Amino acid sequence: MSNNVENISIDNYTYNLPDDRIAKYPLKERSASKLLVYSGGNISDNVFNRLHTHLPADSLLIFNNTKVIQARMEFRKSTGARIEIFCLEPVEPSDYESIFACKQECTWKCIIGNARKWKSGKLEHQITVDGNTISVFAEKTDNYNTDGTIRFSWVDGIDISFGEILDCIGEIPIPPYLNRDAEENDKSTYQTVYSRHKGSVAAPTAGLHFTDQVFDNLKTDGHKVNYVTLHVGAGTFKPVKSETIGGHDMHTEHFAVSKDTIIDILNSKSIIPVGTTSVRTLETLYWMGVLASEGKLTNYTVLDQWAAYTLNQDISKSDALKAVLDFMEKNTLDKINGATKIIIAPGYKFKIINGLVTNFHQPQSTLLLLISALVGENWRDIYNHALDNNYRFLSYGDSSLLLP
Repeated sequence: MSNNVENISIDNYTYNLPDDRIAKYPLKERSASKLLVYSGGNISDNVFNRLHTHLPADSLLIFNNTKVIQARMEFRKSTGARIEIFCLEPVEPSDYESIFACKQECTWKCIIGNARKWKSGKLEHQITVDGNTISVFAEKTDNYNTDGTIRFSWVDGIDISFGEILDCIGEIPIPPYLNRDAEENDKSTYQTVYSRHKGSVAAPTAGLHFTDQVFDNLKTDGHKVNYVTLHVGAGTFKPVKSETIGGHDMHTEHFAVSKDTIIDILNSKSIIPVGTTSVRTLETLYWMGVLASEGKLTNYTVLDQWAAYTLNQDISKSDALKAVLDFMEKNTLDKINGATKIIIAPGYKFKIINGLVTNFHQPQSTLLLLISALVGENWRDIYNHALDNNYRFLSYGDSSLLLP
């Protein structure tokens, strides 16, 4: 690992964000948000529905089509104590598609709220589906406090999957910094219009600004779109608590990229991801190509946090992507699956992307480190401009187009 990266002080990546600048609710019209355009070192103000006019010619925009699940569930003990269970990641079965289809039981890695009130035993939550009462049980698989694995089970006389149970009793896990309870509207507003694959516990929020009309505008101006899937974990909200980023443990997120998407990227000169989750997926794809070229790629590789600073960096984007495609061809795969812990920090050299559409991020966050890696110290001018010109911040806030 590069000592320069490991020794970056998080104190250098902070700014004052007043609470009243955090957007607690979305705008009524998604694409009416402000758009800060940073291009060639210059900053200008626009409206998001004019995004297509500011992109490089013939851009390929890459979207994360993950879908937020209603991952937060409330159970109550017989004493009345409220226990909150927040599903983070599938354990058994270990893939999202299979676990949502389960009909009798499944196991998740979870965070437990009010854990001190739940020492042992099963919790029960009764739901009514089509006139039938179903008991859903939650049981710890070991003795732990705030996080660990929970086995869910349900006995019923009708055909119901765990995905349907979540839709029935779960809540959308809106970000903690909104400082409010989830509301019914969040089920639709905290979801992109192109979401497809269930698995995220946080939305890829840069995509919340897109509407059918914005997509039509992109197509009319000759831009292309394609999709990756990265299931966003709760760790995306985790601030860096260590003095230097070398002491920060990045969260793991699962992804999938299709062969068609890789071919599109290979044949495009201007790659503009929408959101930091798309960036992480695309840059991970390059490092998967490096591993493939060395014969080290598997059918499900987990990219280490510091891999981007220790692996061979001399392979071209084209050669890396072709190595992934060759691996997929040899293994008859139509998509590449894996997981990534990649941390993108100042000093990182981007391998795939040429710009970024993104919202404004929390102080002292790994997402702000990623922005600084892309635009350098100019991130301060960009954020100061947004603060001085009444931009709305964080998940439901305004957007930016960064073209370094």
